[in-house]
Amino acid sequence: MAVLGSALFLVIAPGVVVGLIPWWITRWEFLPPFFDLQATRTVGIVLIVAGLPGLVDSFARFALQGLGTPAPIAPTQNLVVTGLYRYVRNPMYVSVVAIILGQAILFGDWRLVAYGGLMWLAFHAFVLIYEEPVLARKFGNQYEDFRANVPRWIPRLSPWRTV
Repeated sequence: MAVLGSALFLVIAPGVVVGLIPWWITRWEFLPPFFDLQATRTVGIVLIVAGLPGLVDSFARFALQGLGTPAPIAPTQNLVVTGLYRYVRNPMYVSVVAIILGQAILFGDWRLVAYGGLMWLAFHAFVLIYEEPVLARKFGNQYEDFRANVPRWIPRLSPWRTV
């Protein structure tokens, strides 16, 4: 059930946030590249290509290791601290913002830059107001240890290893 729930949530939530809404904003039409440099489009592709597997991996870990989903209505039973979570506490949100900003750079569209910034602000507020307090209550010292060693947004250079 966790795998099915995570897959469904992946299609619905990130599918809308990184697919439908950017398409609605841009119709995926190319504007002139940022700073008139075609090479910026390569940066956009790199961000998209880096973000997609990070997003899928995070969802898979929630289902297979966490035994739940990223959706607050069906949360994980176990705290996930493997994979990309050894580098950054919120790889799912980082991946989503990377994909949005990658599209912004690829299509040369400042509206997607603004949208990506707004999404990061929304994620940040959600993490501070809801997610971190809930995880601290549910997982106690295990989460506190994780939070003390793994940064919220800027990835560590080396993976954190639990004791």
